[in-house]
Amino acid sequence: MKKVLASYQNVADMLRTNKPRRPVYCIYPELYRETAAEFVNSFAGRVLYAVKANDHPEVIRLLVEGGVRHFDCASLAEIEAVKRISPEAACYFMTPVRLRGAAREAQSQYGVRHFMIDHQSGLDSLVAEIDLENSVVFARMAVHHPSAMQDLSIRFGAPQEDIPCLLTRIAESGAEAALAFNVGSNVTDPAAYRHAIGVAEEVLSDLPFTVRLVDIGGGFPKSYPGYVVPLLTEYFEAVQEATSALPLQEGGEILAEPGRALAAPGLSAVVEVLLRKERRLFLNDGMYGIFWELRFKGHDRFPVRCFRDGVVLGGKTEAFRLFGPTCDSTDTLPGEVELPVDIRPGDYLEFGRIGAYSLAGRTNFNGFYSDDIVTIDGDSPPMA
Repeated sequence: MKKVLASYQNVADMLRTNKPRRPVYCIYPELYRETAAEFVNSFAGRVLYAVKANDHPEVIRLLVEGGVRHFDCASLAEIEAVKRISPEAACYFMTPVRLRGAAREAQSQYGVRHFMIDHQSGLDSLVAEIDLENSVVFARMAVHHPSAMQDLSIRFGAPQEDIPCLLTRIAESGAEAALAFNVGSNVTDPAAYRHAIGVAEEVLSDLPFTVRLVDIGGGFPKSYPGYVVPLLTEYFEAVQEATSALPLQEGGEILAEPGRALAAPGLSAVVEVLLRKERRLFLNDGMYGIFWELRFKGHDRFPVRCFRDGVVLGGKTEAFRLFGPTCDSTDTLPGEVELPVDIRPGDYLEFGRIGAYSLAGRTNFNGFYSDDIVTIDGDSPPMA
């Protein structure tokens, strides 16, 4: 049975009504719809939402309402989650590593046709499980650019020189051969895509046959306080310009796998201040919960606003260090955050743009965990 989320006009109403003890995660439906529609309508290719970024059923549903029809999945569980919400959605099993039998079940139960490998052994396992003649198999190539905050070719991706042989073997197996790569996570310069697509052009130009599909992966970033990146339109223009030179079959398509770009804007986290020690604040959520992504290279904070008694608290600010509620000393948020000088226990903080790699990775370490999720229908989260 579908869980019906409580809905409020704004965060202030939610706080006045509930005065919550646990963190509350706020989904902004219209913002998710708008974000999805903007990406789908602006990107000159096929858009696959990377489910790992935020797999909450309501988020997936809202992205579908915004126009997303294709989903990048890394497990059978993610495929099942998408299909429960949108039976007509197309799921792509885009990981070189799968549980035994998962590819077979994905194809037989959910009609999945698109798979990925980065080694001959991966193709061997697919031969044993799926109908290759009705499948598309992507060969993933290792490629990286220094503007990416994480190198996603450390674990996955065959060397450039191995790709022609791998594509040829895919074609010989009876499957449609396609090329894929992922330049990295949270890419801060559109030039990264020009570089990676240039490498792909070299590979494809030397093949004795042409491919129809090229998947350029994800990495499309969002800006955060103190971490400003180019507009998505600059990335789209770079991709469109670079891919125009690719030697593809007639009717060829470019695929992209945005995660953060679709997931981040439409979710906020409302947390309570539990304790103040001078300019140190202890919150009821932290690095083992909604903020776990801050352990990685990239931005070190989110846009934030403060509430007291259901009203936004303004006035003079100063820099504070923030800490989670657990007993672990690493439960310390990086950077400093500007907040009202008179902030005190019992006040609430709403952190915006926190929808990517947050809900999906939170833990119950030390017993601190919240699954209190609501929708906010008449307001916007903090954005800067």
